[in-house]
Amino acid sequence: MSEIVAKRAKNKVNGWVILDKPLAITSTKALGQVRRSFSAAKAGHAGTLDPLATGILPIALGEATKTISYIVDASKDYTFTLEWGAETTTDDREGEIITRSDYRPKAIEVENILPQFMGSIDQVPPIYSAIKQNGRRAYDMARNQEEVVLNSRKVDIHELTLLSCDEEKAEFQVTTGKGAYIRALGRDLARELGTRGHISALRRLRVGPFRMEDAISLDFLIKCTNTAAAFEALHPVLTALDDIPALAISENDAIRLRCGQQIGIDDDYLVNTSPEGNDVVMTAQFHNTLVALVRIERHQATPIRVFNL
Repeated sequence: MSEIVAKRAKNKVNGWVILDKPLAITSTKALGQVRRSFSAAKAGHAGTLDPLATGILPIALGEATKTISYIVDASKDYTFTLEWGAETTTDDREGEIITRSDYRPKAIEVENILPQFMGSIDQVPPIYSAIKQNGRRAYDMARNQEEVVLNSRKVDIHELTLLSCDEEKAEFQVTTGKGAYIRALGRDLARELGTRGHISALRRLRVGPFRMEDAISLDFLIKCTNTAAAFEALHPVLTALDDIPALAISENDAIRLRCGQQIGIDDDYLVNTSPEGNDVVMTAQFHNTLVALVRIERHQATPIRVFNL
């Protein structure tokens, strides 16, 4: 899920801020603070983190908001702690306990079931989630004590590793695809082991190309509001599109693309893009400046997203 907030511009600022979101703050509040720190006209975050979760929250400013979908769809790395003995309404420690179990699985039991939770798996999202049911957010319905029945859906778990396990909890590292809920993963792991559990700690270590070594703290931004140090923390808009092949274009082609017009593409540009050189999305760049995302069809590049950089 992503969120975009538009406000009156004070600075023309475009780029990505890789925030290490602190505990006990919502993603929306963190977004607002980052936007204020840069006086940005437009800002959005790529993938909500719950208040009880910490770690990488990529925040797009200005023209970078046009690339949010590429980060939302990217794979993500987490570490999480699954506390044994109680399942909660929210599947984390914020909710009320609804079921208890005295059984405590051993590490070897946990290791043995992990393959069942890797690959493309079926997952029922937590009822306290932003998924819409009949046009309403599931968490709003749950808070109103209305019945929430969410359908199972396919999610991708690329890697799942047990880091430690004792009588109280187990710690894991996981790499997921788009739309996977770690709270649901922990809930289902505990159930499969014949017990109950909930997430007591969650930290996101990576979102697509953005890693912890890129991250800055919210305290840093608050102290450095509208200073050179804050702007040095900005990552280029292109960072979100690193996996997309680049197409070098002329100044005239850049003008045409910015006007929403197609440009012709020579065969030499299509080498190593696809067998036919068709139906390929590329970043059109003039002197290493992003001009547009284009789709290549029949030796024509059609702009699908234009950037004002």
